[in-house]
Amino acid sequence: MVCLDSALRIQQANQEFFRQFGMASADVCGRGFTELVHPSMQQALRRQFAGLVEGKRHRFAAHVVLVRAGGVAFPATLTGVAVRGGTPEIGGSTTILVMMRAAQGAADAGVVTNRKKILSEMDARILEGIAAGFSTIPLASRLYLSRQGVEYHVSGLLRKLKVPNRAALVSRAYSMGVLNVGIWPPKVVDDFVK
Repeated sequence: MVCLDSALRIQQANQEFFRQFGMASADVCGRGFTELVHPSMQQALRRQFAGLVEGKRHRFAAHVVLVRAGGVAFPATLTGVAVRGGTPEIGGSTTILVMMRAAQGAADAGVVTNRKKILSEMDARILEGIAAGFSTIPLASRLYLSRQGVEYHVSGLLRKLKVPNRAALVSRAYSMGVLNVGIWPPKVVDDFVK
């Protein structure tokens, strides 16, 4: 369990939280909670927390991938609950309690956490188009390329991500965190673009 302020900074946590992340209290308290979340899930989780802070909801539950010290990722189920103190007119504040439970088999999540700049700007736009369901000709038209130009970039993407086809390409990109989770149309995480 962890307690966050309205800016999503960690205020306090229990010993199990510190053990899960392999960090001491001094290393964690004051940090933004979303720093501990896999980059592909940070934006979607921020939206969930914003709903709590703004009073649009009282709680939410989500499946997330968290990142321990050393870049080791593990899946978890997270529940966030808003606790309001006083009223906004008299300086009341919102505290967020987050309960986490590591998923079974969390020791080997199989999630890639290193964020190497592996894509050119054009590769990123093509990957986004494929993930959005565009075929070669409409994608070529949108990006002002020839059909062969798109196929050239797709072949390069298949080699880079070591996959046999477009469906596997999109799946692999999501599993690596290259594509943001919870966003439509699909968007490549900027950390992966050269």
